[in-house]
Amino acid sequence: MKTNSQTSIETEEPTFVHVSVLSRELIAGLEIRPGGHYLDATVGGGGHSRLILEAAPDTRVTAIDRDEDALAAAKTNLSEFGVRIQFCRVNFCDYKPNSLKFDGIIADLGVSSFQFDTGERGFSFRQEAALDMRMDRRQSLTASEIINHWEEKELADIFYKYGEERLSRRIAKAIVERRPFQTTTQLAEAIAQNVPRQYRYGRIHPATRVFQALRIVVNQELASLETFLELAPNWLKLGGKIGIISFHSLEDRIVKHTLRNSAILRVLTKKPIAPQDDELANNPRSRSAKLRIAEKVSDQAQK
Repeated sequence: MKTNSQTSIETEEPTFVHVSVLSRELIAGLEIRPGGHYLDATVGGGGHSRLILEAAPDTRVTAIDRDEDALAAAKTNLSEFGVRIQFCRVNFCDYKPNSLKFDGIIADLGVSSFQFDTGERGFSFRQEAALDMRMDRRQSLTASEIINHWEEKELADIFYKYGEERLSRRIAKAIVERRPFQTTTQLAEAIAQNVPRQYRYGRIHPATRVFQALRIVVNQELASLETFLELAPNWLKLGGKIGIISFHSLEDRIVKHTLRNSAILRVLTKKPIAPQDDELANNPRSRSAKLRIAEKVSDQAQK
């Protein structure tokens, strides 16, 4: 996750706060070069970009994100760096660097704590909100459209594939029988009421995997990640590094295999780097984070 968030007493509005996951390990792995140019493909509130800009003299960052709230926060948080950082609102799979080549590329995947904690965005069932879940609110597809209009088999399939939900068929059937749903809490309650008691009171809320699946489908997260990872190595200078932080096994599997199978990269992390104890204590949401790093070793174009 790109940030952690807190509530301002004065405004009662969630604000971006810099708690960047695996920051020490990421910055060390990138080996930031003085005067280097870096791409932050998921800038969030700007925590990782700040560390890059502070790591060596005259570094520059191109910062992209598809979430307008994230970009607005990053522009404010990083305003002191002036022209050393440039911003662009775009999904990283659609980014076109043209002739630019970067000394390093980073991507911090998934949903930021700000997005989770801003109830109106609809990412969390902990707060009542419309079933939205769009990272880019310019797009038309929402979680409401999927839940209220997709066929039962389609729902079961996405819950199983993207949420790894073993009760996918049972949950999909219950949703179709009880829809339409207007809010996140209505959906979460319906799921909880239609699973076995031991499942209902397990380690995680029974709606967790369904909400993950919906979010992934709404935002085409895995397809976007696959496209980005195929393109991004070509944007690196020779010797440049790419560092990817993932938060669940579906993402990590794609990162692992795409980096390993690239004809122009050498993987530097045999096993993914996980947060250390002090980070886990300070930011429990970092517990599922995994970092993988690779270096560009050839200018041979990928086929």
